[in-house]
Amino acid sequence: MSPRDGQRRGWRRLRSDGARRGLRRSRPGRSRLRRGVIILPSAFTIGNLFFGTYAIVAALRGDFAWSAWFLVFAATLDLLDGRVARFTRTGSDFGAELDSLTDAVSFGVAPALVMILLYFQESDWGWLAAFAYLAAVVVRLARFNVEQGGEARRHFHGLPTPAAGLILVTHYPFSRTPFFQENLASLPWPEIMVIVMVLTSILMLSHVPYARMPAIDLKSRAGVTRTALLAGGLGLAVAFPAYWFFPAFACYALWGLLRSVFLGLLDRLPERDPLMDAPDEMDSEVEPREVDYDELTHERDPAGPGRHGGASSEPHDRTLRPGAREPGARESDSFQHKEIRS
Repeated sequence: MSPRDGQRRGWRRLRSDGARRGLRRSRPGRSRLRRGVIILPSAFTIGNLFFGTYAIVAALRGDFAWSAWFLVFAATLDLLDGRVARFTRTGSDFGAELDSLTDAVSFGVAPALVMILLYFQESDWGWLAAFAYLAAVVVRLARFNVEQGGEARRHFHGLPTPAAGLILVTHYPFSRTPFFQENLASLPWPEIMVIVMVLTSILMLSHVPYARMPAIDLKSRAGVTRTALLAGGLGLAVAFPAYWFFPAFACYALWGLLRSVFLGLLDRLPERDPLMDAPDEMDSEVEPREVDYDELTHERDPAGPGRHGGASSEPHDRTLRPGAREPGARESDSFQHKEIRS
């Protein structure tokens, strides 16, 4: 058989394989199932938007308690949509942007409106605190998409927007409890809530790392302990919601801040980069990271043209340094650099 006949037979085989794959893709049942799986995370996100919108409606009607609980439902769906996307492997840039826009409504506009209606209706300038909070939410969400790609690694960079929003709105159900009425009702709460709004705005834009919700893990002793604590917190939230949500999220915000201050006073650096460590990379020995050395050192690329577009005068060296690119690679100046963790 001549080489030309073998080449023709190879092309026929490729075309037949492509046709069979096309037939498999075009099966109506499988395509409908795939579309349903892709739509599922976005359905959770739209549900988040529904509850956030209804929280605004409830606040306008004066029902601030139900406005708070609707935002709790919205935060629950916001927690689930990312996990569903990872489980079904349907995460996308579209989903991240949709989630951020929804969070801006549910945990930005709705809590700010609740604070205005509760404490700032008779104030000429008190609404500026609500505007500062809303601006911090929008900036925080934009930074989250840029730095963490719409998905938290081991930590959130700054206070998460759902936690900040729930701190503000769940204060009202907590203020209706007998414990609050007997012990805390005499405090100047309008002034206190202005301070709380300012502090949550600062924490959202800060560099304080906040731990993400732990996953259910029954394989190790530490995982079993975290799962038991998570189940206990969930039980308390269901049994005593008015008593649990506001103190729990307030303690979460203060714990991240105090922990960072304490570690800063001890001059202890974090063992891992909270922005780069993914959950499945915690136990690996090396961490891939993109580093643009040309931008830092202003050196010429030895494998391509010079910095100003001209031909490089340096000879090509076939012996590559550790972590360097192959000559003639079409990648940009950045490349994967594996850094051994301490």
